[in-house]
Amino acid sequence: MNEFITITIDDQEIKARPGEYIVAAARRNGIYIPTLCNMPGVHPAGSCRICTVYVNGRPMTSCTTPVAEGMEIETRSSDLEDFRRSVVELLFIEGNHFCPACEKSGNCELQALGYRLEMMAPRYPYQFPERDIDASWPKLIKDHNRCVLCKRCIRTILDEEGHHIFAFRYRGHNLQITIDPEYGKNLTDELAEKAAKNCPVGSLLYRGKHGFETPIGQRKYDKEPIGSDVEKLKKVKVS
Repeated sequence: MNEFITITIDDQEIKARPGEYIVAAARRNGIYIPTLCNMPGVHPAGSCRICTVYVNGRPMTSCTTPVAEGMEIETRSSDLEDFRRSVVELLFIEGNHFCPACEKSGNCELQALGYRLEMMAPRYPYQFPERDIDASWPKLIKDHNRCVLCKRCIRTILDEEGHHIFAFRYRGHNLQITIDPEYGKNLTDELAEKAAKNCPVGSLLYRGKHGFETPIGQRKYDKEPIGSDVEKLKKVKVS
């Protein structure tokens, strides 16, 4: 069995590993595909749809679609960019995202995608839902106003016995991610910090001594657009 197969992304032939997901193969080859719910090394969920690309002419999520020999993929087009922008706009209007007052500003992936996709005024009306902030846990603050239901916390935060600490509750427009009452009380500092770090927005905040440790204006996406680290990889390979 060959170690690599050949696929085409944006008219460029690249090598991919059999069974590898498109977004991972693209990232390894210095091609950035925007995504919000996906994390390298974590089983994909296909929740946000921002990573949608055309595969042999059909729209498919690149985080859940494995590569196949001869596959032709298009990641950049005006309609794909407009679709991604519309998803980001929907996430902004569906919640309550006040970026200037958010501790995650400058490190927020949703905010960074808004800049990258040149989102201006959303085409949809703001919903201004009434959502609470759960500060009852000793190690974490859960702000439901900022949650985008990406499931990163559900998929990545487990205790030593493999039990999920986060889970969905309610249904429809009332859907929320909550913390298991028993495990939440005994959450370690390590897991609490990991949960806050893995959250792409400011929905999970660690109740430690690290608030605003890096000033706004000097944070990750304040310095470089989201995806720059991936695109730099391509430049290194070419040079």
